[in-house]
Amino acid sequence: MEDFSAVSWLAVGTGTVVAFLVGWAWYGPFLFGKKWAEGSGVELGTAQSMPVFAMVSQLVGLFLLSLVIGLTATMDALMTAMLAILAMAVFVVSMGAFVKKTNYALVVDGGYIIVSGIVMILAQAIF
Repeated sequence: MEDFSAVSWLAVGTGTVVAFLVGWAWYGPFLFGKKWAEGSGVELGTAQSMPVFAMVSQLVGLFLLSLVIGLTATMDALMTAMLAILAMAVFVVSMGAFVKKTNYALVVDGGYIIVSGIVMILAQAIF
């Protein structure tokens, strides 16, 4: 059983929120969004409403990854954290490959997971 009492909840929360905001910019039209959307078969700006389920799912996933990073921080297990981040990135890329996203879209998706993990590790280092 893991000891959650040693986890820096401030770092977990900060890492989650900052990674979510990075995703907003990452997939927005000013960074990689337009070309990613083409390669993913998505039309930006055509939804009648925000994709609430997708956003909530992403937030929950980011929280869980940030919690994993927080737990590994309590055990000084940085390599375990990095392997967890890489495993997530590879899974995201493999799922995208199954639906035939372009290589650009796959790199954007995998890159976002890696950048999110870096944000979470930095949050643990700061808080």
